[in-house]
Order: sequence, then structure tokens, then C-alpha cells
Amino acid sequence: MMDKRVDLSPHQQITDLEQAAEHIRTARRILVMGCSGGGKSTLSLKIAKRFGLSYISLDRDVFWLPGWVVRDRVEQRNIIASRILEECWIMDGTNPSSLDIRLPRTDLVLWVRTPRLLCIWGAISRWAKWIGRTRPEMAPGCIEKVDWQFLRFIWTFEEKFAPRLVAGIAEHGPDVPILQLKSRHQMRELLDLLGWPD
Repeated sequence: MMDKRVDLSPHQQITDLEQAAEHIRTARRILVMGCSGGGKSTLSLKIAKRFGLSYISLDRDVFWLPGWVVRDRVEQRNIIASRILEECWIMDGTNPSSLDIRLPRTDLVLWVRTPRLLCIWGAISRWAKWIGRTRPEMAPGCIEKVDWQFLRFIWTFEEKFAPRLVAGIAEHGPDVPILQLKSRHQMRELLDLLGWPD
């Protein structure tokens, strides 16, 4: 079964990687979103380091408390509302329900939209690498895990969550430029253009 993709308005899409790299060089606030396992945290951390942007992980800084306890929704929104006021950041996280407060402060969106099999492979290989430990992008005490519910989330992401993202972008960020990265090769090429060392 193929990914069922809904797409963005053509007027706000950046299709040229050199143009996207120029946007990244001048952006002060970048939102990176996409399915789990696709590589958005790795990309976000590299861009943050390259351009001295504050790295904000929604998983680590907003959603989760130790032991995979979900933080209260009101508190989540308060944290996001506070963090988006900072001058320079890159925010790693998808969460369609907070696009109304995040997109108006965003200069550029990078949507990591790699195929779902690649995302599943990424999630499983990440789990194997961090088994029994907490990776840096997660809240303390959230030991890396993979279960069927998580794999199902990845498998149905394009069908269930992408339409909500497209609708949220149309409503809250219709003029924010967006680059969709649909392969690891595109991500590597973009990082090369940004001068990321091998």
C-alpha cells in the first residue's frame, strides 16, 4: 500500500534546495516537523549547531515528564507560548494542535516527509542504538521504546496526521515558506549546501 499524501498549497512550497538553504541561513525561527523516525531531530540538531539557534524539542521540553507521563495540555501550551517568544530557535516537533501559536512566529518550516518504511526503520534502529537509555532529545527518564501502537502511528501518519498539518498550515501559516524533504538524500544534500561537515 502506497503512502496517501495530501499536499500543501504550491505558492508556499520551496522546491529548490539552494533557495531553501538561503532561507535557513537568514531564518531566526525554524519549525521542523514530520513523522517519528524520519530524521527530524537529527536535522534540527545539526542546523541548530551550525547556525547557533536554540534547540527546542517538543518531546523533551514540552510533552513528556519522566517515565513517559504526559504533561498537562494547558501547561504544554504555556511552555510553547513562552518558548516561541525567544528571538532565535529551531523547534523540533509536529503536534498539529499547537500550530496556531507556533506558525505565526515561524520564518520557515522544514517538513521531513520521508516514506513510512524508512520512518519505521529509523524508529527501530534508534531504539536499538538507545536501548535501555534516554536519548538527548527526550525528557529525562523516558527510556527509548518501540511498541505496536507507535509503529501503527508511523504507518498511518500520512493518512491521519498529514491532513491535519496541511489544514493547520493553511489556517495559521499560509505565507510561511515550506520545504518538504522526502528522502535522506535530500537532507544530506541540504546539509552539504549549509556547509555541514561530513
